[in-house]
Amino acid sequence: MSEPQFNRDRREHGGAPQRLDDDKLAEITEDERVDAGLDDFNPDEVPAATDPLPAGVPNPDTDIRQSTEWQEERAELRRQEENGEFRDVGPNNPFPPTRYEDN
Repeated sequence: MSEPQFNRDRREHGGAPQRLDDDKLAEITEDERVDAGLDDFNPDEVPAATDPLPAGVPNPDTDIRQSTEWQEERAELRRQEENGEFRDVGPNNPFPPTRYEDN
């Protein structure tokens, strides 16, 4: 654990300093909570999680539109639109089209 301390200036009076450093005070308080057993660890001293993603999970930075799966599905949807097999479901067309010829 770190050992932050408030440095007293001998030129000041013996009471509390006029300007406390809130960051140091919070760090000291957190260390005291760990020492007293109230907390298991100081959250400021825990390293960031750096575990790799599980296998099969895409990197969040990748664009799904670049995947072959997405491009194949998009091409299939366009083919269905061109052949009239796909239409929007609405008040005039409450049911999706049947696909008997696909079987």
